[in-house]
Formats: sequence, structure tokens, C-alpha cells
Amino acid sequence: MLGKSGFTLSSPAFSAGGELDPCFTAYEEDAVAPPLEWSAPPPGSQELVLVVESIGPQGGEPVLHWLVWGLAAQKGKLLEGEVPPRTGKNSRGNSEWLLPEPPIGEKHHYIFQLFALDLPLIQMPGAKAADVFAAMRGHVTACAVLTAQFEGEQEESEWDEED
Repeated sequence: MLGKSGFTLSSPAFSAGGELDPCFTAYEEDAVAPPLEWSAPPPGSQELVLVVESIGPQGGEPVLHWLVWGLAAQKGKLLEGEVPPRTGKNSRGNSEWLLPEPPIGEKHHYIFQLFALDLPLIQMPGAKAADVFAAMRGHVTACAVLTAQFEGEQEESEWDEED
């Protein structure tokens, strides 16, 4: 999807506004983070920060799934399941991709936000989101956004009964 100054974020695994594949969620045993690709940020950008949050149908406080920084301010990508340079704490307090796991029948919306900054972040891996966001304040030169959705599913049975 388009961001300021033509800065874009996309994924080869899902279309903008489309469904996340279960292989990126808690409904799949070996789930990993989805692959992402982005265009070059505006000139003067020094670093990229990725923030992935979800919102359920009732709204409320967003859930932070992934907080990544240390990405080079150039055209680039994260491969499926790739470990990024630096990660902060997600909503569960872990420094990793928090697997989407909405309740059965409940559709959640996932917002992938890629921020270009005019300076490199000086944050230790495992930093809290509030600290990273505070360090970003006043330094965002552009933002590209990509959205997806996923509905909680009932597990399929291993076999079907036949009479």
C-alpha cells in the first residue's frame, strides 16, 4: 500500500486488505512471520521501524504483534520467518512475532506500519514499545501501511466419520 512520498509496503504472501494465511498464525504448528517488501523511503531517511498491531471487532487497545527496528533505510524485504536485526517486546512481553490467534469466528484486522526515520534508533534489543515510540517521536519522515485480516478458525478433525 502507498504511504507518504510513494513509500510502499507489500507482501508476496497476501494482498492489501486480504486474508493472512494460517501459516503465519497460531493455527499452524510451525508458523512464522510473513514476508514483507518495501520500496525506498524518502531521501534523508536513516532507519526503518516496523510495527504490527491488530484490532478485534470490539475495538479497544491494539495488540502489538511485532516491533522491529534497525532496518536499512533503502528498498528491502524481510523473508518469511526471517529474524530481523532488532526486536522489541510484543504485547506478551516477548521479543518475537506474536502469532495471531483470534477467537473462533472473530475477525481481527492486522496493521503493518513501516516508519522511515531521520535518525538511527539507539535502543537495546528487547526494548519496550513505549521507549521505542518515544525515541521515534518527531523523527518520522514517512510511513507505509499494509493491512490484512484473519478470522479465528475451528481446528479441523484428523479424520471424518463415515457410516
